[in-house]
Amino acid sequence: MKSTKIIYWAFTVLLSAFIVSGAILDILKGPDVVSFFKHLGYPEYFPRFIGLLKLLGIAAILTPGIPKIKEWAYAGLTFDVAGALSSHLLNGDPPTIWMPAFIGLVLVTGSYLFYRKKLKLSLKITE
Repeated sequence: MKSTKIIYWAFTVLLSAFIVSGAILDILKGPDVVSFFKHLGYPEYFPRFIGLLKLLGIAAILTPGIPKIKEWAYAGLTFDVAGALSSHLLNGDPPTIWMPAFIGLVLVTGSYLFYRKKLKLSLKITE
């Protein structure tokens, strides 16, 4: 159980830092962010909208005791990074551009898998 918790928190802290840093840039919506989203074909209002949702998703994942909302938050973050990855790939972007989205997908997957494993182990202990 201890190693599962450590791995879960390692993935979750890295995921949180990754998502929050991107969300802040999206919300601030500097010229680089606007041109980046425009390149991908998204409207100008989209960065602030998705940035706020990313912050809410991480807040839900880090808040204890709300398993159903955590599931939805993981789903939303998965859609976000998978959508970003597919947008880059479909636009023909080089790996240096799409690799952060791939790393985000790895982080959200790892955090979610170890969240489920941790949850399953804690249920066995309480039985």
